[in-house]
Amino acid sequence: MATLRTGDTIAAIATAQGPGAVGIIRLSGPAARALALALFRSSRSTFAGFKPYRLHHGVLVDANSRVLDEVLAAFMPGPGSFTGEDVVELHCHGGLAVLRAVLDELLLRGARLAAPGEFSFRAFKNGKLDLAQAEAIAEAIAAPTRAALHLAQMKLSGALSQRIGGLRERLEALRAQLCLAVDFPDEDVECLPPDLLCGEALAVAEAVAGLLAGVERARAWREGVLAVLAGRVNAGKSSLMNALVGRNRALVSATPGTTRDYIEEQLELSGLLVRLVDTAGLRAGEPDSAGLDPVEAAGQELARDFMSRAEAVLYVLDAARPLALQDRQALAKLDPRRALVVLNKCDLPEAPAQGGEAHALARSLGLACLSVSAKSGAGLEALCALLRQRLAGAEPDPDALAPNARQAQALRLAQAELIALADEAQSGLPYDILGLRLDAACRALAELVGDIAPDEVLEAIFSRFCIGK
Repeated sequence: MATLRTGDTIAAIATAQGPGAVGIIRLSGPAARALALALFRSSRSTFAGFKPYRLHHGVLVDANSRVLDEVLAAFMPGPGSFTGEDVVELHCHGGLAVLRAVLDELLLRGARLAAPGEFSFRAFKNGKLDLAQAEAIAEAIAAPTRAALHLAQMKLSGALSQRIGGLRERLEALRAQLCLAVDFPDEDVECLPPDLLCGEALAVAEAVAGLLAGVERARAWREGVLAVLAGRVNAGKSSLMNALVGRNRALVSATPGTTRDYIEEQLELSGLLVRLVDTAGLRAGEPDSAGLDPVEAAGQELARDFMSRAEAVLYVLDAARPLALQDRQALAKLDPRRALVVLNKCDLPEAPAQGGEAHALARSLGLACLSVSAKSGAGLEALCALLRQRLAGAEPDPDALAPNARQAQALRLAQAELIALADEAQSGLPYDILGLRLDAACRALAELVGDIAPDEVLEAIFSRFCIGK
């Protein structure tokens, strides 16, 4: 990466912007210790310089000996640091003015402002972690739930890299035997017969497929599973959305058709992230449906699309109104494995009489049904528990490895090359041609962990990191 010069000393604020109790400024590079000592004045009269891996109390001063802040300073010499270089962390008070003043002083004395992800990039270049582990740092920071954090920590520990390393060793052993057969075609050299070569290639391809399965399994933890609020206009879907997320996110009105587009919010249910979508109320089949304007009609079409893709559909009925023909038809089409029937407005006087018919119909169709009140909160806890139970099938194995999009692309490329190699081995192609397929598969796995990585790939990955990481 041309913009990241690894020979100089970089500095950056390593904590989030905004007021806080503590803010950290990080330095890395050959002059990190000297730069920090130039500003640091210890509170101990016996201070003789930074001792590694200890906190030192004192103040930082500018070039005019004016105190910038009272701090704790820690020195971590390379290679025993995160970046593999000499690293100093200055633990200051968390005000932005304080941190900027200290950072400005370091820059005036010769440090360079770090680029986004440059500390992690130096750790990668210095062999402290591979590319898959470096990406896991960003994934851990962005994790929306503890489960997603666990998936990122699994990769950060090197579990994915170790699995990839094992597959690469198997492919390298195959490549060595193929090279022998190509280089010494007339010699009596032991080589894998084509059928065994084909079997080993397919076995590794199957192992790669197992890793790729983790991509979809982990999507639920990273992005959330889709749950849709659907039903006729004025059933109380928007009120229920507001009650579930705990704030007025959707506009509520007695006027039918207020929600004309979809509204999406995130909801965490016992560690599972749920993308809760409130959709436009359905009117199809009612007498006034022909009078819909194009915008509301498009919103209803979008609602049907969301219902077809959702892992869970909460079909909301107004418990105080008689069951309409459209509701009967809609309930008959719902998948009992994904759908819940929610009788809203159960606090109204008419609800007990009117809701009984809906409960009976839902039971006859094998649909779970429960009564709630978005206004009073009655039944919401039970609804969340039932929704969480319904979404249990979307849960991935918490200990499964979860490749990201870039890693999945490399895995798919390796898998395709191995399957093609097996097909061509069966058709009797010469070993030098088969070796090209094997080379491509090995190269794809090497790119996954960064053993082979073009500068533009590294630039794209580390530029997404925050400054200071």
